[in-house]
Amino acid sequence: MQKKILITGANGLLGQKLVHLLAQDTYQNILVLATGKGENRLTKTKNFEYISMNITNENNIKSVVEAFQPHVIIHTAAMTQVDDCETQKELCWELNVKATEYLANICAKNNIFLVHLSTDFIFDGTEGPLSEEAIPNPISFYGESKLAAENIIQKTKNLRYAIARTVLVYGITKAMSRTNIILWVKKSLEDQKTIQVVDDQWRTPTLAEDLAMGCFLLADKEKEGIFNISGFEMLTPYQMAIITADYFQLDKKFIVKSDSTKFTQPAKRPPKTGFLIDKAKKELGFEPHSFLEGIRILESQI
Repeated sequence: MQKKILITGANGLLGQKLVHLLAQDTYQNILVLATGKGENRLTKTKNFEYISMNITNENNIKSVVEAFQPHVIIHTAAMTQVDDCETQKELCWELNVKATEYLANICAKNNIFLVHLSTDFIFDGTEGPLSEEAIPNPISFYGESKLAAENIIQKTKNLRYAIARTVLVYGITKAMSRTNIILWVKKSLEDQKTIQVVDDQWRTPTLAEDLAMGCFLLADKEKEGIFNISGFEMLTPYQMAIITADYFQLDKKFIVKSDSTKFTQPAKRPPKTGFLIDKAKKELGFEPHSFLEGIRILESQI
């Protein structure tokens, strides 16, 4: 029997990586419906269907779900620009919370397993790396919205779900509008442009391909509960920049060590997060790449 997986946010970085992963011939027993806002921006066209779906419209979601009848929904769609969430709170709440509520109710009613993407920004950043048992305490509206979505999922009766929390996702796609730390550092140093990079924020950066595999493992095994799905190395952005410069053999003198007090942004960032991924390794067989390996994979795609 073919397993049907519906993906929300398929035009985004993670969504695209998931579709490309599951569209491989290895996964012929999986039928993928990619959904997203507007037209299909996915480059690969075989082994999946695409349909435009508005996640803020409950009736639209219902009609798509009724037509496709998925066994699993992987919910990657969200408003993730942290500063935009701070300045556009109503839109953020609609996209991150209300949409999740619609999906949770529809999944519970139709016995669909829900994989929901969450974030390290639900924590205040006073300590890290964190286990799945850490107590959330968001310090930004983005973090508040993602925690509210988690709470809705956990309180929805008869819902089978997994919450995949992740950290600082990086990767590239062909039609990508947003950059990432590796590409930013590489281009800046190639242009001999001085960059200030903070050394007082700690993360476990996550390769988009690794996150896609983690989401697939949850969907395939239908493992319930909260799982940390991230890289395993605790690094500051400054350390990431140095590793990137060394890899591409670029001049590090243009990298200036800085701290977060020198930058003014609408939303607060947690100083220290990062995740312990022992549970995902043990229960899912999740094995992420190192940051250096991630750079190598990204280079092969440039």
